[in-house]
Amino acid sequence: MSAETRAAAGRDASRIHNIGYRSYDGPRLGRAYARRSLFSQTLRGSYGLGRSAKSKVLPMLLFGVMALVAAILVAVSMAAPDASKLVVKYTSYAIYLQAVIGLFIAAQAPQAVSRDLRFKTVPLYFSRPIERTDYVLAKLAATAAALFILTGTPLLILYVGSLLAKFDFADQTKWFAQGLVSVALLSVLFAGLGLVMAALTPRRGFGVAAVIALLTITYGAVSTVQAIAWETGSTGAVQWLGLFSPITLVDGVQTAFLGATSAFPGGEGPGAGAGVVYLIVVLALVAGSYAVLMRRYRRAGL
Repeated sequence: MSAETRAAAGRDASRIHNIGYRSYDGPRLGRAYARRSLFSQTLRGSYGLGRSAKSKVLPMLLFGVMALVAAILVAVSMAAPDASKLVVKYTSYAIYLQAVIGLFIAAQAPQAVSRDLRFKTVPLYFSRPIERTDYVLAKLAATAAALFILTGTPLLILYVGSLLAKFDFADQTKWFAQGLVSVALLSVLFAGLGLVMAALTPRRGFGVAAVIALLTITYGAVSTVQAIAWETGSTGAVQWLGLFSPITLVDGVQTAFLGATSAFPGGEGPGAGAGVVYLIVVLALVAGSYAVLMRRYRRAGL
């Protein structure tokens, strides 16, 4: 075949096809819509909604445990011969079930951030229109909201049960409000710390172990040392030891400012002066968690 023939055949085979690509001229929803979408997706994912059936088992089981225990406590309170109040305070409920709350955040914090890091999809979020601040705030707010649902729903069950039992309305409403403030603070603190631990590694298993170590193991260690200090007469050290565990930090704040009964040995929590220190530490941890996440995603978004 001659060169002219080959050139003519090549020209016949080369065609430009119009496959109908058009530029998008619809509405631009912007950053606010992206933030809401990311918040909604993360919150739904915390309870397995929109995911596989296997992903729903653990969060729904833990939610059921929190609600069931509250319902049982209501029934026990109503059945008591001299029933006039609940057998457990609203501010004490999350402290007693802190292991369930810790397991929930240990399972769901890595789900919120680890997959994006593992599959390197974070730069796609930051391409446009969402920015690093939007991503971090949406993830943090959604995880805190998931925790607030987990911890606030049992308090609502306790409150409704107490009203059905015709306990004093004013007292129950006041205590219920104090309990909501307490679990809101716990939710924000646990969400920040849990996401920081989970964001340190793209591997889900390592993230789960890190969150459990931070929330559960520290509580066991602090409680043990507090008990030893109490038994050996070093009662003044008990309240300051509570600064070294997230759950005891919340216990100290609610004891100092929300009229809660402390779970510290001897029931002696921090007073107003030490309570200010507890509150400052909690706020510093929340702010520090946000700063660490922002720094982490500055690298991940490159």
